[in-house]
Amino acid sequence: MEVGGRVSWVKYAPLLSLLAFLLAVWFRSPQNEVLDDRLDRVLSSLLRAERKVGINDVVRPRVAVGFGGCVDLIVDGVSLLNKIGLSPTNQPLHHDYIENTEQLAQSFAYFFAPGAAAERFISNDTLFSELVEASRDLPGNRWSVGGNAPVMAGRMATEGCDVLLGGSFSTDFAEVLSQHITVTGNTVDEPDIHLILEYPSGANWGHYTSRRANRYIVHSDDHNPYLASMEEFAKELEDFTPDLLVVGGLQMMDNFPFQSGERDALFSRLADLLSSSSPQIGIHFEMASFVEESIMEDLLHYIIPHADSMGMNEQELPNLLSLLKGSTITVLSDPNPRVATVLDQMREVYRILNKRNKDASDTNSTTAEGKSLTRLHVHTLAFQAMIVTRGSKWKNTMSATAKASLTANRHVCGSNDIDPSKARLIMDDSFSVSRREGSQRIPLQETRPVSCWYEEDYEICVAPVLVCTDVYQTAGGGDNVSAAGLVLQI
Repeated sequence: MEVGGRVSWVKYAPLLSLLAFLLAVWFRSPQNEVLDDRLDRVLSSLLRAERKVGINDVVRPRVAVGFGGCVDLIVDGVSLLNKIGLSPTNQPLHHDYIENTEQLAQSFAYFFAPGAAAERFISNDTLFSELVEASRDLPGNRWSVGGNAPVMAGRMATEGCDVLLGGSFSTDFAEVLSQHITVTGNTVDEPDIHLILEYPSGANWGHYTSRRANRYIVHSDDHNPYLASMEEFAKELEDFTPDLLVVGGLQMMDNFPFQSGERDALFSRLADLLSSSSPQIGIHFEMASFVEESIMEDLLHYIIPHADSMGMNEQELPNLLSLLKGSTITVLSDPNPRVATVLDQMREVYRILNKRNKDASDTNSTTAEGKSLTRLHVHTLAFQAMIVTRGSKWKNTMSATAKASLTANRHVCGSNDIDPSKARLIMDDSFSVSRREGSQRIPLQETRPVSCWYEEDYEICVAPVLVCTDVYQTAGGGDNVSAAGLVLQI
């Protein structure tokens, strides 16, 4: 009887499995269909918002972008560390720069677990060369054009702009750029290599698990910190007559071993270039991962006062705000902040920077006198947020926020066509406009997902991101998103 019972069970097992599967589909598909429909509606609405503003193909916007460039070697970060035999450390630790493998392991672990982006200079040339050599034959590795300026230039050219790009490139490097990009600067025999250690959400390295997909970047760059293209770039600017001037890549100067006075001289020359540009030209400064307090002070003195637009991520925003409020640099912040938290930080940065510029103008102090900050764009994994001064030169804020959101998915998924089955919404169904008690809550409306409203002298827009679940590349995400948002506002 026992044998017969077992035979019966084996006989009907396939039928029972099929029944279980059909029941699962029956009970779960309505919920999945609702989620799919919701993503479809949000995507359609974002696309509609993006298309409200077109680019003039006859008179293309003109954008000048500096500085620098490199070749990115993109690898799976955990695979590389495993290959070189670097075991997970029990002591995650922040380092301003990397001198040896122990510091590399500590620094990688520090940012890997929370899933926060980071970029560090490796002062040990031998170590960096060994990392590059180990990366060359890793399965799935690939090479791409890198550096903030070339990446932003590439996105702007793709979106319909003519671009003047300042950087030191090899001949081969320049040949792969868009025909709408004009390169000015020195030619180098070999471009610097930046090593991009990518990792997906849920990746494991020993006892560490990443909370979100991101990258850890290392380099031993000895060209880009000197802004070698600045002189040629400045000569070309006058004839190019740009609508917008974008400055990025200055994090290459962070913790670089300059001789005494070298960095100050470079910043002073860049400040002269920015101050001599026409007041009608918008100036955008793209932040990055800065960890040296003295360079942040230099940025506040030489560069930021001349920028009327700034772009940054969820790590760079609290870092800047902390310094503005007289505290120390914030190396690691919440990688998935709430909307209300980010908006409050953005309001403070906007208020403090504009007050600093006004005070400098009123008192004729030694602080560089410059422009008012009239545009602030913060890009996070879950959402895009912009503050734009009413009556300023920046236009189409709602459409620009939508385009920034869509570009985040396009870049990370590596496809211009957005597939809702490879995306998810992680922004809350409603968000508070501030952490202050009694603040208004705004629901996420699927047919109008970009929420915009006015406060004081500015407009705020917030858009959800269709977060890519099939990650192709996170490196360069912020540059692509910032560039795409700017295109519709100049």
